[in-house]
Amino acid sequence: MSDASYLSLRKLTLAYGDSVAVPDLDLDIRRGELIALLGPSGCGKTTTMRAIAGLLPVKSGHVRLDGADITRVPANKRAVGLVFQSYALFPHLSVYENVAFGLKLKGMRGAELDAKVQSGLKSVGLSSFANRKPAELSGGQQQRVALARSMVMEPKVLLLDEPLSNLDARLRLEMRTELQRVQKETGVTMIFVTHDQAEALALADRIVVMKSGKIEQIGSPEDIYNRPLSSFVADFVGFENIFPLVEGKLKTSGGLVDLSSQAPSAAGLAWRPRMVTLGTGPFRGTVRGTSFAGDSREYLLDTSMGPIKAEVEASLPAHAMGSDVSFNLPAEKAAPLSRFA
Repeated sequence: MSDASYLSLRKLTLAYGDSVAVPDLDLDIRRGELIALLGPSGCGKTTTMRAIAGLLPVKSGHVRLDGADITRVPANKRAVGLVFQSYALFPHLSVYENVAFGLKLKGMRGAELDAKVQSGLKSVGLSSFANRKPAELSGGQQQRVALARSMVMEPKVLLLDEPLSNLDARLRLEMRTELQRVQKETGVTMIFVTHDQAEALALADRIVVMKSGKIEQIGSPEDIYNRPLSSFVADFVGFENIFPLVEGKLKTSGGLVDLSSQAPSAAGLAWRPRMVTLGTGPFRGTVRGTSFAGDSREYLLDTSMGPIKAEVEASLPAHAMGSDVSFNLPAEKAAPLSRFA
């Protein structure tokens, strides 16, 4: 079994009753990778994770892990760890007892158990919190307990369901670093489900963007962020000016529009707001919205081709609401899209 297919999903079809949620999914994950399943609610990412964990029966297809077919293997026999969004800690047990719980079920006792638990707590920086109850911990600390509890079981794959969604902004940043550290130090293959593109970009080795149960694009964070292949992926990662191309012209709400430079051969083009040139160019628009964002200023323009969003350095002179401004959509700065749907 090559590391390229350490975890392999083949023609995986998942359904709830007669409703198919994921049709014919193919995915290979390498040993030691940190993978993000990214997409909006209902895209199939959590359903796929549940199938890997053994919590959802497979309608058809196969799940293989480290050379073994685990499609019909019960969840508790899969060597797959799962960290729930709610952490699922036992409130009446101490941190130590929570981490030890699964090990005790496996029959581990005495010095071996203690060494394992202490090592797990040390790996997440909670050695001094062993005797506390979950209610005495912050959200980030509870998350680390849940992580340690799964890690001490030495799973072949660790699954995390929206792991940071219950934390405030500061703790999310801290836990991103913590998850990366633990994953790199242990080498565990880790898959996390998220709808937050910033979280996926910051954490993952590769991102799997899903839509309607299918994979829209797989790539590194840099690929997904800078080179989206479809209008769906472009919109999901922050390209707010997206247009189809028809015979080298933009298809807009106001009709076909010639660009100031030659358009590449593509199904469409996408610009982030900061890719729009504001204050010069062949197009005109009226400022309908403006907001200060620290280092930058964002504008919403009302134009003949529809709304255009632009972002410029805050140090530049501001454009007043209702003012008429010129702008350009440079074709050379746009992301070319191979699919527009």
